[in-house]
Amino acid sequence: MAYDKFSKITSPAVPLPVENVDTDQIIPARYLKAVERKGFGDNLFRDWRYNKDGTPKTDFPLNNSSYSGKVLVAGKNFGSGSSREHAIWALYDYGFRVVVSSFFADIFRNNALNNGLLPVIVSPEFLEKIFQEIEKNPAAQFEANLENQTFTILKTGESETFEINPYKKHCLKNGLDDIDYLVALKEEITAFEEGK
Repeated sequence: MAYDKFSKITSPAVPLPVENVDTDQIIPARYLKAVERKGFGDNLFRDWRYNKDGTPKTDFPLNNSSYSGKVLVAGKNFGSGSSREHAIWALYDYGFRVVVSSFFADIFRNNALNNGLLPVIVSPEFLEKIFQEIEKNPAAQFEANLENQTFTILKTGESETFEINPYKKHCLKNGLDDIDYLVALKEEITAFEEGK
């Protein structure tokens, strides 16, 4: 499945200043019945977003109309727990293209990179500055620049670089998953097999 091509995103951000958010909190197991990657966004953070009667919890950030954007800013250790890709599918389907934290679980980070979502690791100090900027102005703009591998608070110009595997960077820039990448190399692979 191809994803949106990614070079630079300028967007406000949704704050989730909670540490140790696991994949069952991102998408509860009871919503993993679909076999396609669509429709999971409706149940993103389901138990935190909605009361048992289905009404929205007004104090949850995704239900606060002050917050919007393609960037989710989360507390330390985001995406721990099980290895389900559905957590990424839910974040992507909801509209997020970047998740910022000071630490991601390795499996979550790899799943994100495999599914069109950019995980940006910043220092704890810079993460706190991002949260403070959102608190001061929910419409504050941030820039995730994949080419330069930087995340910037646009009002102050403060920025940090982040690491990314060059292959995964190429895939994100071109909207490719691993299968798309291999299909794009079909001619080269055929030539190699034929000894050309």
